[in-house]
Amino acid sequence: MFDKFLIRPDSLKNDYMGGQAVGFSFSVKIADYRGCFLSLHNGYYIQCDGVEYPREVQTFEVNGKAPRTFEELKKCVWEHWDYATEAIVHVKKPGGLAPGTHTIRLQQSILMQYGYAPWDEEWVKNPPVPGSGAGSGKSSSVFSYQLELKEGGGSHD
Repeated sequence: MFDKFLIRPDSLKNDYMGGQAVGFSFSVKIADYRGCFLSLHNGYYIQCDGVEYPREVQTFEVNGKAPRTFEELKKCVWEHWDYATEAIVHVKKPGGLAPGTHTIRLQQSILMQYGYAPWDEEWVKNPPVPGSGAGSGKSSSVFSYQLELKEGGGSHD
């Protein structure tokens, strides 16, 4: 339902540190009409041009704060990601991406925020791997996007 709106089409950029591309990033929205507390955000299944990038190489930037790991977000029980707020997913990839069109496959993983399911307690201790379908909420499929990275695009330090 929200798949057309998860990634802003013109947001793909390389991230730079010390003048070197260290990864790439893109802007996302939440796939839930209510938003969520950050502690429930479990990361993304991300595949770019056939290469998977696990949650461990992802950081998440929202609410004007520096990018954080999903382990750090587990402790953000009072910080909310609102429906209308755009966030940025950063992916570590030495050298970044080449200019041109890239295929990004994405699934958002946000744990249930209302009700109680038998697996909820286990998922708090051992969150499901994004892309498995477990914990995917309103983005129950892996969606595919064609995004263009323009020459020289990206944030330089």
